[in-house]
Amino acid sequence: MAMKEVPRSLRLPVEVDERLSRLAAATGRSKSYYLRELVTAGVDDLEYAYGLVTHAKAIRAGQRETRPIDDLMSEMDISREELDAMPDQPA
Repeated sequence: MAMKEVPRSLRLPVEVDERLSRLAAATGRSKSYYLRELVTAGVDDLEYAYGLVTHAKAIRAGQRETRPIDDLMSEMDISREELDAMPDQPA
């Protein structure tokens, strides 16, 4: 089933448009393709980020139940030493 699309217009800095043109030429895809990809991924990221902010505000306001990390680690049988030894995760 074909996805319905809505036309949109936006202004880009000249430098960004030039980079987009080079990418499109190098890959044989259209600039519109890359703009759709960027906006789609960007909306996903923004929804996730704003969801985290909303969740954090609810915790700070006392509207969400929280549990101490030590209780969770005990339930999962993870020691502080094991936690400290885990490699840092990328942000």
